[in-house]
Amino acid sequence: MQLEKVYEPQRFEPHWAQLWIDRGYFHAPTGEQPGRDVFSLVIPPPNVTGSLHIGHMLEHTEIDVTARWHRMKGDRTLWLPGQDHAGIATQMVVERALKATENITRHDLGREEFVKRVWQWKEQYGDTIIGQMKRIGDSCDWSRNRFTLDEGLSKAVRETFVRLYEKGLIYRGEYMVNWCPQCHTALSDLEVVHEESQGNLWHIQYPVKDMPGRFVTVATTRPETMLGDTAVCVNAADERYFDLHGKSVILPLMGREIPVICDDLADPKFGTGVVKVTPAHDPNDFEAGKRHNLPHVKVIDQNAQMTEAAGVYAGLDRYEARKRVLADLDAAGALVKTDAYQLSAGKCQRCKTVVEPLVSKQWFCRMKPLAEPAIKAVEEGRIVFVPENWSKTYYEWMYNIRDWCVSRQLWWGHRIPAWHCSACGEITVSREDVSACGKCGSTALAQDTDVLDTWFSSGLWPFSTLGWPEQTEDLKTYYPTTVLITGFDILFFWVARMIMLGIEMMGEVPFKTVYIHGLVRDADRQKMSKTKGNTIDPLIVTEQYGTDAVRFALLRGAAPGTDIVLSDERMVSSRGFANKIWNAARFIFMQMERLEVEDFEFGSEAPIESFEDRWIFARLNETTAKINAAQAGFRYHEVADLIWGFLWDDFCDWYVELKKLRIQQGVEAKAHLTNLLRVFEQALRLLHPVMPFLTEELWQRLVRKAEGVAETICLAPYPQAREEWTDANGLAVFALYQEMVGSARALRAEQKLDPKMTLEGFLYPADETATRLAGHELAALEALTNTKFTVGAPGETKAVGASRSTPEFEMVLKLSGAQVDAMRTRLIKEIEQLEKVIASSRKQLGSEAFVSKAPAHVIDGIKAKMADYEAQVAKSQESLRAL
Repeated sequence: MQLEKVYEPQRFEPHWAQLWIDRGYFHAPTGEQPGRDVFSLVIPPPNVTGSLHIGHMLEHTEIDVTARWHRMKGDRTLWLPGQDHAGIATQMVVERALKATENITRHDLGREEFVKRVWQWKEQYGDTIIGQMKRIGDSCDWSRNRFTLDEGLSKAVRETFVRLYEKGLIYRGEYMVNWCPQCHTALSDLEVVHEESQGNLWHIQYPVKDMPGRFVTVATTRPETMLGDTAVCVNAADERYFDLHGKSVILPLMGREIPVICDDLADPKFGTGVVKVTPAHDPNDFEAGKRHNLPHVKVIDQNAQMTEAAGVYAGLDRYEARKRVLADLDAAGALVKTDAYQLSAGKCQRCKTVVEPLVSKQWFCRMKPLAEPAIKAVEEGRIVFVPENWSKTYYEWMYNIRDWCVSRQLWWGHRIPAWHCSACGEITVSREDVSACGKCGSTALAQDTDVLDTWFSSGLWPFSTLGWPEQTEDLKTYYPTTVLITGFDILFFWVARMIMLGIEMMGEVPFKTVYIHGLVRDADRQKMSKTKGNTIDPLIVTEQYGTDAVRFALLRGAAPGTDIVLSDERMVSSRGFANKIWNAARFIFMQMERLEVEDFEFGSEAPIESFEDRWIFARLNETTAKINAAQAGFRYHEVADLIWGFLWDDFCDWYVELKKLRIQQGVEAKAHLTNLLRVFEQALRLLHPVMPFLTEELWQRLVRKAEGVAETICLAPYPQAREEWTDANGLAVFALYQEMVGSARALRAEQKLDPKMTLEGFLYPADETATRLAGHELAALEALTNTKFTVGAPGETKAVGASRSTPEFEMVLKLSGAQVDAMRTRLIKEIEQLEKVIASSRKQLGSEAFVSKAPAHVIDGIKAKMADYEAQVAKSQESLRAL
């Protein structure tokens, strides 16, 4: 039963992490199992390029706590793990590696060979985060680990694409897209982040044709795009420009004649009321161009360089072209003025390059028909957001949803299942590879070179991972999943798309609850970032403090709807909590050894008779009920606080101390030990979802291996409240005992007496409960206060000394001559100081000048404080008289 003196989690955590997996404790069964509820959830799949960061640690801890709780409750529990192929991110990593190690590009290799290289990279490095997840104890069913590019999921992606295409929800066309010149691909609106920066607004004069001296002035933040202008626009209702209707202007620098159009694109109240129209390089201009049948002049290409259409500026980088254009406009007298202007630049989420709006032929998905049933699902309560306020954010985005550009100009990803016939131009979309054109029979076919947006395959995750489109047992058993636990940053990227695609493909919502957790912030509540240097590496801190301590530290701040503050101090205190439990276990195991008790027989009972047993079982019962309720409501901070309060405050500080006394006394020692073991064993099970490693280590040492007893605490039953342990009177009696102990300790501290010195004291009970408690538990009171008490009878003259009175009892500590002198000196000094303060307050209140000007609440405050001081003086004078 010997337990190591020092709590060293690194010694046993890896052992349990591997054993749990090797023995298949987290495997989820399929098939009918009457009487058992089903609980399932899928992991937000981390990128194959990733490694564990503190946000993952929070998310995985919350998911793991929930999954372990349901598993222990007896539910058929599936936490399905997996990884995302992360199209752009992975391709960038491999391209950088090729450049660094072989000085080649993907184009040097060709598509097929490059994709092979990415798979090789994935096999070599891509499982890093999976290993880290296993090490921190994620209780996933690793036999069901999935990858968004594996064969089954690829089949699901094709099936979904074809179904949507056949319904007319997927289409191909030339539209304005967000283009990343660095990643060389189109981006969805969600993949563009907008950053505020200081820029300029340049005002440029365009001369009106055949109207000498007549100009219109336009303002732009991107003067290089003017080279592609194909119109200027005024509002039809703007009286200032009635004379320009049907006219043309001359485009500066290019000399090209372009029309003046009338459109609501121009706002008479903004600027000069005239705007330039560049359909090839601005989304609003693109739409206006369609309305007025304007030509597209593309002056910036996919590399963010100027095209041949830019004339003398061809071949220049867009920003270099801007400088040249401005210089030439200025020289020509066309640059009227320059104003400082706050810009919101759209940047690629992945590489931070400023995106270029370009017209491009892409594949799109119509979203409004998919959004309508997804909105209804939340409105009807079939999906519930926790916290509820996230539903408002969800609605705002869904009501204003735009078509989704699903094609990406990458090589790594799900290739679009469309084949182009070079003979007749027909496009064939198919579930299977196509060898001949369905229209003309030609074999001159080429598959579309684009791949699908990573989020397309991720959007199918809750059902594709369970075997869809096949009707598998897993799909029947575990879909829809029970809950999704994720961050708010992918609410639109992922959560909304899963809801839309789940309803469309399955006819049912993908999950019933969405719990949105907050961000992990530093001790100063600052967002963590590498640039600020305030990031916390979970792999370092778990090694330093132990995985359980880091989990506990995260959960203590994880209230729904709030961000989590994580600091070294919080992790240190959480490790201190684990250490407290370890030391309590050491004491318990030593008592077992001394009394020759080899182990604890699971489920064994002993009479609950002593006042501390009645109290601790009632407290254990209360805590159990509250923790189960908090778990059900995703109130992880409450779970942590409740178990901390019970184990540290109730169990270690009170119950263990009293059991030391009982066992030392030797009367019914084994019965006292049995109840101590019962409480400790149940507390370990309560704690297990939060601190799995520590609890497994101690539970395995404590509990007897027997038929019908779980092999692991992971599968042991989670405690539930028991009606027979409810004991209001037991709680009240022990609370009175705690007040007596607290009074004795406070009196000792007030007199600055050595805690190790045995004192004499007097206890005067004022009611029947206190009298009975003093009669039965005097030894327990004396043991925890290091004081020998004499219990006084009602009406007896009270002893003189340091005293404290309550409605239930009065307590007096007998003081020595020196202690009395010290107390007398202290009281005299206190009275003198208080009387000075009272005199000062009276003087203030007696001043008419002060009272006439001071607000009423200030005067009332002074009067209230003075009354308190006077009461303190009266109390101190009474104590002084008693001395």
